[in-house]
Amino acid sequence: MSTPSEPSPPSRATADAAIDPLSPLSRRFVLHWGEMGSRWGVNRTVAQIHALLFLSGRPMHAEEIAELLAVARSNVSTSLRELMNYNLVRVVHQLGDRRDHFETSKDVWTLFRTVIRERKSREFDPTVELLRELTSGEGFADEPADARARMRETLALMTALSAWGEEMLRLEPATLMKVMKLGGRIQKLLRD
Repeated sequence: MSTPSEPSPPSRATADAAIDPLSPLSRRFVLHWGEMGSRWGVNRTVAQIHALLFLSGRPMHAEEIAELLAVARSNVSTSLRELMNYNLVRVVHQLGDRRDHFETSKDVWTLFRTVIRERKSREFDPTVELLRELTSGEGFADEPADARARMRETLALMTALSAWGEEMLRLEPATLMKVMKLGGRIQKLLRD
């Protein structure tokens, strides 16, 4: 009669996966995205959650996110609300699970467009609106001529950039890539 063999001890890779279900590359990406986000004025955890949802490509509930990133559940809830306010994350439901699950677009171009549009509406457009108000309002003529000129120039530049940006965001990704590559060639031609 043979004795049952003892199970072999888990390999180092298996043990590490049990501790951290994210691969080292994925973890590095998520951590970097968090650092990058903080440089852009976005909370680090907000950016990490977005990166995690983007890489996973599947809906996750808040408890799972909190566990994977080793952050407080309350921090995850606050961060998810912020991501939803930026239209980068949406709530989805799964059959048989009463919890809210969260997902983001898997398409990098959709995410790019969303980020640009949201930042433009929150940061850029209010400045354009203020400049329009200032340059057309009472007292503008009383400002020093050089200050008036700089405000008008700033308004003209920002208005042109806004119109150009909107046109670029309407392009299909393949066309936009061609425009970006063409821009590099034009720069090289002008430098030569």
